Amino acid sequence: MNSRDASSDATPGANRNASRSAASHGPVQARAIIFDLDGTLLDTLADLADAGNAVLAGLGLPQHPQDAYRYFVGLGIEELVRRMLPKDRCDDELVARTVGLTSTEYKRRWKDKTRPYEGIGEMLAGLARRGLPLCVLSNKPQVYTDLTVDEFFPDRPFVFVRGARPEVPNKPHPAGALALAKELGVAPGSIIFVGDTATDMKTARGAGMLPVGVLWGFRDEAELRDNGARRIIARPGELLALLDAPAGLAG
Repeated sequence: MNSRDASSDATPGANRNASRSAASHGPVQARAIIFDLDGTLLDTLADLADAGNAVLAGLGLPQHPQDAYRYFVGLGIEELVRRMLPKDRCDDELVARTVGLTSTEYKRRWKDKTRPYEGIGEMLAGLARRGLPLCVLSNKPQVYTDLTVDEFFPDRPFVFVRGARPEVPNKPHPAGALALAKELGVAPGSIIFVGDTATDMKTARGAGMLPVGVLWGFRDEAELRDNGARRIIARPGELLALLDAPAGLAG
């Protein structure tokens, strides 16, 4: 998370392009789906920004507009801290201290403003009816990954929920995704990986999975395409449409 690598919100034109893309490249068949969490299933941006800015204010450092956090998050808490600190204040001691402070602050705020994106509940219900095993793979610490999934998806429709853990490299390293494929007993090439950032697209490609990018999250269509998205969808229901089409993933 060292620089802005894409612009933020999708425009109506980008949404129309994404819908055409989903239709024009052919349908998708899959035996399992792995979802990113922040920016894909849950809109966590406001709580993350509020926690980060509270820490910066306490340290007497400049704060950031909420939208800037779209580009700070995605690679784990340490990288979030390195991005939100001033470039001349990123010594290891302050980074370590700020990681601790940010974790404590987020613990106070993690469900204040966070909500599932519109249409996510219906999408998950539709996937459940199709009998596909669903998983979560996040760079959010495991404790908060579990907390948010339990809070906002109380029926826990996921077979496995994996956050950041010391023994597994964070995304975009493919190890976490490949471990889920092994646990599921499904070949990586038969798994759709759904996410909203370059990190997720790189993870999917590295694991040999099918990368599907979403436009309702933290990044834009250009970033997703540039990092290998095989499909880009503008609304959660479009994932069901891909799965319901008669042929496999083309192109």
